[in-house]
Amino acid sequence: MSLVMDILTICAVSAGALFFLAGTVGLLRFPDTLTRLHALTKVDNLGLGLIVLGLLPQTSSLLAVKLVIVWLLVQLSGAVVTQLIAGAVRQHGADG
Repeated sequence: MSLVMDILTICAVSAGALFFLAGTVGLLRFPDTLTRLHALTKVDNLGLGLIVLGLLPQTSSLLAVKLVIVWLLVQLSGAVVTQLIAGAVRQHGADG
């Protein structure tokens, strides 16, 4: 059973890292601020979720709860910061 959990961990953490890599490529390749922001927020939330999912089978129950709380807090703060940045870009027209 431990081998199955290890394989699940490796697959989920690797997939999460690939999503982070895709977000970084989107940050460098997309033409304007709002599309870059969109790429980063979507991919980072999913990437971190997959990494947390991969780490859950390897941890104790208390640490698993902490990981999920951190993931939820990052999602919440990421959404707030994204809205603030997008609003500032739209208001000031600082695009590029």
